[in-house]
Amino acid sequence: MTNSASMSVQRLQKVIARVLHRIVELAARLLFSIVYYGSRETVPPIKNMLLLESASSLAFKIRTKKVTSVEVVESFIARINEVNPLINSFVDNRFDAALEEARSADELIASGSKSEATLAKEKPFLGVPFTTKECLQSEGLSFSAGLYARRNIKGTKDADAVACMKKAGAILLGVTNVSELAMWWESHNYVHGRSRNPYNASRIVGGSSGGEGAILASGASPIGIGSDIGGSIRMPSFFNGIFGHKPSKFIVSNEGQFPLPTVEDHASFLGLGPMSRYACDLLPTLKVIADKNVSKLKLDTPVDMKKIKVFYAEDDGGSLCVSPVDPDIKASLRNVISYLEQAHGIKAQKVSLNLLRLSGPLWFARMKSASGSRFAQELSNNEGNFNVFWELVKWLLCTTHHTLIALFTVVMEGFGAEYGSPKHQHLVEKSNQLQKQFNDMLGDDGIFLYPTHPTPAPFHNEPLIKPFNFSYAGIFNIMGFPATHIPLGLGSEGLPIGIQAVGTYGNDHLTIAMAVELEKTFGGWVAPAVSV
Repeated sequence: MTNSASMSVQRLQKVIARVLHRIVELAARLLFSIVYYGSRETVPPIKNMLLLESASSLAFKIRTKKVTSVEVVESFIARINEVNPLINSFVDNRFDAALEEARSADELIASGSKSEATLAKEKPFLGVPFTTKECLQSEGLSFSAGLYARRNIKGTKDADAVACMKKAGAILLGVTNVSELAMWWESHNYVHGRSRNPYNASRIVGGSSGGEGAILASGASPIGIGSDIGGSIRMPSFFNGIFGHKPSKFIVSNEGQFPLPTVEDHASFLGLGPMSRYACDLLPTLKVIADKNVSKLKLDTPVDMKKIKVFYAEDDGGSLCVSPVDPDIKASLRNVISYLEQAHGIKAQKVSLNLLRLSGPLWFARMKSASGSRFAQELSNNEGNFNVFWELVKWLLCTTHHTLIALFTVVMEGFGAEYGSPKHQHLVEKSNQLQKQFNDMLGDDGIFLYPTHPTPAPFHNEPLIKPFNFSYAGIFNIMGFPATHIPLGLGSEGLPIGIQAVGTYGNDHLTIAMAVELEKTFGGWVAPAVSV
């Protein structure tokens, strides 16, 4: 067979595979639509106007005595108790301790021992409540990472990022739900159950920071901390209509996360970052949790929007087994491009990067390690042997304590390019090429606008039919780039949509500035109904 004939056959095979995948997706969507027909509950309307304030605004009002920390903390505790029976996102609390810390914050402010300016500098979030995902260690709170074998484990100290927030005066309310071992994009496990989307309870909240995304979107927390190794901050932010920022690699300490990557490359893919309803809270929170590494960024550098170069792509070019981008998402991206030209004279350049089609394979290749399977060991809590096939039998008998996707993940670890093989080395080289293309294209003054995810929040369990859709977000983890999810309102299904802004290493200030700019025009987070 000639080379041209062989290529024609390959193209035909890809077309057939794409068509079959689309048919399966559409059939699954029809089935899930029938299963969840009529199940579209939303969280109750917000009645307390304090819940609509940004974390930065609350901090200012607390230290200037316009409102007390106790009032604020009580308001968010009440909201958690109101919405959590529906969304099941908040899994362990320290309400009594939080109220005691709120009283201490009010006493410090009332004493006048420190000026407002001093408090703003030393404790920028004094008296402001926050939440964090359950797989980030918090002293005295659940620290299972959704793994049944760890169901009774409590944190003995605070993760570095949590400790930084507390040092800044913020008050931890509790922890939120995650996927099993934080390695899937639906937050469901056999310790805390399944979390539900506040805009439509039949839809997912994303993962692994899904509980965090849902509790924030519900108006039950003003600021949160998530982690992201394959989109785990940005996808939940997208599905729940809030802002989320994955920082440049190694900026925020990963210490206290479980499971913690043991391979240096993998550790560089994992990024802890802020999640919030308002763009104005991203930068001050990043300053706090970056701690000593904040000097590696340019967060205080003013950004002139007119001088930013903007590049964009509406999709990945047609990856196999990845859903087509929803028309609402494409339309919102086009609206952004149009706005930037009209408001700032930015002539955004549409680009086609062929290697984006390989986003999924590139991510999986870079996640391979010389030590082989790690996920199976983690599922056993690093104790004894883990027999995945026996656990699959137990799943069929409804006696396993592991989610189906976790078991599939163990099975799939044995497939794909073997570490160090020619195919693996080829994919690693391709990922390096793609990173160079982005560095050359963006430089230090460019931003890439791109869908965060191809579809709005799917039904529960539907991600099993669309496992590779995470690749839109995950590809930027293996490059170590900063990426900010920007909500752009609700789509035709009444579900949040949005895009992500990506920059090169160290240019977090550009992607956050874009988030702040677009929030002004497109509205950002859309609150559930407000009752006045």
